[in-house]
Amino acid sequence: MTAGPDQLEPQAASHVVRANLLGHPQSALVAFFAGLGEKPFRARQVSQWIHQRNADTFDEMTDLSLDLRARLGRIASIQLLEVISEKTSADGTMKWLFESGAGQAVESVFIPEPGRGTLCISSQVGCALDCAFCATGAQGFNRNLGCDEIIGQVAHANRNLPLRTSGKPAVTNVVFMGMGEPLANYRNLVPALELLSSDYAYGLSRRRITVSTSGLVPQIEKLGDDCNVALAVSLHAPRNALRDQLVPLNRIHPIGELLDACWRYAAKRANRFITFEYVMLRGVNDDLQCADELVALLRNRPAKVNLIPFNPFKDNDFTRSSAATIRQFQGRLRDQGLIATTRKTRGDDIDAACGQLAGRVRDRVRVRLGDKGRRTA
Repeated sequence: MTAGPDQLEPQAASHVVRANLLGHPQSALVAFFAGLGEKPFRARQVSQWIHQRNADTFDEMTDLSLDLRARLGRIASIQLLEVISEKTSADGTMKWLFESGAGQAVESVFIPEPGRGTLCISSQVGCALDCAFCATGAQGFNRNLGCDEIIGQVAHANRNLPLRTSGKPAVTNVVFMGMGEPLANYRNLVPALELLSSDYAYGLSRRRITVSTSGLVPQIEKLGDDCNVALAVSLHAPRNALRDQLVPLNRIHPIGELLDACWRYAAKRANRFITFEYVMLRGVNDDLQCADELVALLRNRPAKVNLIPFNPFKDNDFTRSSAATIRQFQGRLRDQGLIATTRKTRGDDIDAACGQLAGRVRDRVRVRLGDKGRRTA
């Protein structure tokens, strides 16, 4: 990982690590250029070149002086992620596998739909939360991604996907629903959110940016103060005893504490709805009693429920609820006044569906890099 936005002092030319400006939000770039004796507008220029005009080198930045371009080339970089593989599903979903060092990798997924394109990005290499139904948790936790690596996934998509008919980038929405728990990487999440919403970078409305969490309550409180983005919560069970088994974090932050934090978060966003994700597991959490208990938790609150058909992965014993059971469960929620949708499964033929990311990452990376992370032919 290269230098992040917290490493703002210009580096000497002989220094091994150069600041990767890909991961510097506007506030960090202003500080960086102040250290060079440059005015704040340079931060705006460079940010627009990197994120809107897809510049890969400082030499492309023709409205900077030759001297400044040369200087930046000595002390900074624009380091993009290296792609290990790219796959396209029969339904048009695309998945990229990015190298993240030491024989590890992260994945991101682009889901095209009429009028919109959603990029699902990762925030960590692996995940420490060990949710029972998730392939990422099964692989364990390696490290947090830097802001440059988080934004690098968006930069790669914008550089490689065709523009929409309007001439605008293909990515209209970004969801932090890939590998890892975003709120466990709060230090790098916040500058990434700043870049995504900045008019000088990706310019996305905060309503089009969603952070999904398994329920880190203190960080939910902080996010509500720091960033006005959409929130999704991985609930998956209506009672603590069951959620303790599916989402071990519940033993630290049980449902009541989690929901109280959610309602406070919603109040800070003018009571815009929070999405509660609920993976449908046959014989586990899909009966009508669970539906009724879920209604009791969420009715008359700024909440909507997104039912997710379980997507199988290796060495996991759960089974997806039948389509009829999911329809019945959804109907029960709707009949009692909840907004409830069922997520359409996308990209499952390339292991890109919800819960499947990283299930086969390590084996693929070793084929490419070798067991000790060294590149092989």
